[in-house]
Amino acid sequence: MDVEKFKDDVYVITDRLAASLQKDDVPKLNYVRQRLIDLYQQNLVKINHSVLELICAANLISNGYVVDVEKQLTDSLVCDVYAKKDDKVSIIEIETGFTPPEHALDTIDYYTSRIVSKVARYSKYCAKFSLATPVIGMLPIHKIFLNPSTLRPENEIKKVKSLCDRFYKNPPIAYDDIVNAKLNSVYLINIDKNFAKEIDPIVYHELTMSILAKSEIDL
Repeated sequence: MDVEKFKDDVYVITDRLAASLQKDDVPKLNYVRQRLIDLYQQNLVKINHSVLELICAANLISNGYVVDVEKQLTDSLVCDVYAKKDDKVSIIEIETGFTPPEHALDTIDYYTSRIVSKVARYSKYCAKFSLATPVIGMLPIHKIFLNPSTLRPENEIKKVKSLCDRFYKNPPIAYDDIVNAKLNSVYLINIDKNFAKEIDPIVYHELTMSILAKSEIDL
């Protein structure tokens, strides 16, 4: 663990992001930075993920939110970015495309179920739920989340539930959580240029499906 290197990196990215914030908002970003430093000293975060959290935090702060990171929601659930504005909560979960070695032979199914599980588990704790990914990544967002809960066919819900049950057993992803889950937006994070762009999930799905379809991935 190299605490000084971590500090140097998060100070550099924070200074870059602060240049685009109002003066009164800079302390809010500095709070997030110090929180990440404290978590790193406990070996709870890594630098690459922390940079992504800081970029998302700066975007939310610039839009009037108060932001925390690695926020405990339940005994077993911690979200990446937790933001509050006018008593309404927004949560962002950041995905980088990493899959563990034990899923080397079923990477696509595992990652798809991981995205489903994130939307199902986290979105019930906020008014607005978003996924975020670096611009070099691609999220396999299931089309079921593009429709309101009342328009999700039962056979599709069961299909998604069956996929999740392959990978999530303790605890499993609840059927009702899939039914009621919501995905409000997707953030594309440009790390080198220090910004995150928020887009509609339907637009994101259309953009990615044209590529995924060529690999015979049906979402």
